[in-house]
Formats: sequence, structure tokens, C-alpha cells
Amino acid sequence: IYTKHHDVDAISICKVMWPRLVANKILRKSVGSNNFVADFPPDADELLLEAPGLVDEQPSFDSKSIFVNQHKTTNLNYKVHVSTWNVGGIVPEDGFDMEDLLETHKTPCDIYVLGFQEVVPLRASNVLGSDNNKVSAKWNSLIRETLNKSVATSDDRNKGINGVSQDFKCIISKQMVGILITVWVRGDLRPYIRDPSVSCVGCGVMGCLGNKGSVSVRFRLHETSFCFVCNHLASGGRDRDGRQRNSDVIEILSRSTFPRGTYLEDLPKKILDHDRVIFLGDLNYRISLPEEKTRLLVERKEWKTLLENDQLSMEIMNGQIFRGWQEGNVTFAPTYKYIPNSDLYYGCIAYKKDEKKRAPAWCDRIIWYGNGLKQHEYTRGEVKISDHRPVKAIFTTEVKVLRYSNKIRDLFFSERFEDRIDGYDQIDSKDYSWIST
Repeated sequence: IYTKHHDVDAISICKVMWPRLVANKILRKSVGSNNFVADFPPDADELLLEAPGLVDEQPSFDSKSIFVNQHKTTNLNYKVHVSTWNVGGIVPEDGFDMEDLLETHKTPCDIYVLGFQEVVPLRASNVLGSDNNKVSAKWNSLIRETLNKSVATSDDRNKGINGVSQDFKCIISKQMVGILITVWVRGDLRPYIRDPSVSCVGCGVMGCLGNKGSVSVRFRLHETSFCFVCNHLASGGRDRDGRQRNSDVIEILSRSTFPRGTYLEDLPKKILDHDRVIFLGDLNYRISLPEEKTRLLVERKEWKTLLENDQLSMEIMNGQIFRGWQEGNVTFAPTYKYIPNSDLYYGCIAYKKDEKKRAPAWCDRIIWYGNGLKQHEYTRGEVKISDHRPVKAIFTTEVKVLRYSNKIRDLFFSERFEDRIDGYDQIDSKDYSWIST
């Protein structure tokens, strides 16, 4: 109940809030879903996944201390490929070559994380409707085909690099409108993957729809937690657009949340609580220089001067929203905005007067947070079907592995577990001489 003097305020509030309430209802129905696609159901394994095949041999009591105190740890090294690409709403054709992006023969890895933006055009029907899973299925099919190509050798036709099988499995694939992130691991690592989950945050229309925002995925490999955040932040070259991107990042870090886990395992709930965190995507940060000067410096390949005025580089250096984040050396040309199917930046030839100009920029980036990751490669691909070029990075990371004491092993584990762990020491003691330091 309100008086006549309150009518204007109440109506104004309703005009502002009603679209947001409608959007939030849609968001909860689609964007807020924590379901994802995988080669294995997420609940296929129990707490003792470190001993695959021994689920029936779990202890019947609930004592936590015996597991905490009766073990020692060791570390294994893994190679991680991370890539991001805004595909501009282009659906790949059958047989599309993913090798330029994945480089499986040049730098074979143990884990592949691929983030895409605009896998569907960002029109109203796609933003408000159901996700087009046929498109993500198409990308996943191409990734599977590329990762699992047999490497023929004289000794063994089914073994890949260092004699390790290249049978890759998808552990998480999640799409929110145009944002798609998909994670693949070597098949023999799959039993050591636990607690996969996703968290979606919409930052687009009315601050909550999924045309902009993030899809975060997390999982544990042995005893180390990983979180990969695939983003598509606010676009535009104005000062207020830069502030909106910063606001999007704050929203993503605060609103993304994951399940806590069980009484035996206290799992990270927020992005920055994980052991290994990588932020990737079309972050849309621009170069704070006049367009004409930016184009001239790009033509001269004066990357140092351009990066001194790059908004993301300045944000990382200033340590505000990106305090503690790191990025590798950017030694490649800006990835945006190209005329599709060409090597020409948009605006370098005559266009219609009403078309917006876009100065070249490093919109597509991969950054990481905290310790535990070492980057060895940071480059861009040259696939030309989109107005963006893909960006990719190679990391190595140490992963903690629990070795249970003889007491625990005798009580709950068979010799198969010890053999499996000992075998992993041999499998993962690889030659990393291919990495340039």
C-alpha cells in the first residue's frame, strides 16, 4: 500500500526491476544449470578413486584422521595445453582441421583445455532460448578426432609420444549461450580425475544474461585442484567499456561457486581457492591509444609500446582486480579485429560510413593465478575463418599424489594400487627437453 506521492517512484522501480526479474528467471532455468557433458558420468567414481576398481573395498567407518595422518606425498609432472578462440558464430565444416590449434604432433600434452566464444551468433533467440548443443557436439567431435589420431611408428601403431596411449577422454564440456569450454585428458589419467563441476555466471544483458560472462570448470587430478575460467567480457573501446570489463571480472570471481564436497574432502568453493587457476577467453581489453597511432604501431610491429598501453597489461601491473595474476610475454600480433578469411585488419580498407571501426587489439588472452604453473609457450594460431585469431599456451604443472602408509594399504588396498602408482612414476617421468625455456 502506498500513497499518491509514491506512485512515480514505485512505477520507476518496477520498470527497472521487472526486466531483471524476468532475466533472472531465465537465467536460473538455463544459464544457472550445473549439468555438463562428459564421456563418463560425474558420479561414476567414489572417494577412493586413487585406487580404481576398489570401490567395494572402502572402509565402513567414518574416521578421517587415519587417512590424514597415515600417508606421504609425492609429485608428478604434467603438460597442459590451454587455448581460446572467438569463432564469430561460425559452425565448423565436417573435416575442419583442428591441428593448428591443438598442435598434437608438435607439443603433445596430458591435458587439453579449449575455450570458445560465440560458438553461436549472439542474437536474441540464442541468448534467451535453449543452448544449441549440436554446435558444441560438433566442436567436441572434431577435437576428439584430432586428439585421438594414431601416431604410426615402426614398433607400435597405437602408441603416441613417449609410448603413452593417445586415447583422450572428455571429462567436462559445458556451453552457456556462445561460451563453450571443453576439457580432455589422457584416458589413463581418467581414473585419477575427481570432483568435476561447473559454474556459470551471466554478465550480459541486464547484468545477468549469458551473451557475456563466464563458464568455470573445476576438477582434481590426484590431490591437486584445477579451475579453468572461460570468459567473454564486455566489448567496446570507450573508457566506460573498460570499467565494465573490470566489473565483469569482479562479478565472475564473486558469483562463481562450486560444491564443497564431502566430510572427508574440503573442496575449494571459489575460483581463487583452487591450487591451479587459469583465466582464458575473449577478455576484450583494448589498447588505450588513438586508433591511427595503434594501427601505425601494429604495422611497425612495435609490440612493446603497444603493450605499455594495453589495458589488461596495465590492470595486472596495477594490481587492482588482477592482483597476483600473471601473463606470459606477448610476442605475437594483435588477435582482433580481422576481416574473416584474410590477413587484413578491419578498417584498413574502405567501409560503409555507418560501420563501426575497430582498432587492432589483443582481446584474446590466457592468464593465470598463484604458483604451481610454469608457462613454456604463448602464441597465436592462424586459422582465418573468424575475425579473431586463436591464442594458445603450454604449461607444466606439478600434481601432488598421496602414497598411503603400509598400514592403510594393508587394511584397504590390494597390491594393484601399489603397482598402479609405481607404474605412474615410470609413465610420467618423461623427457621434457622439447620445451623451450
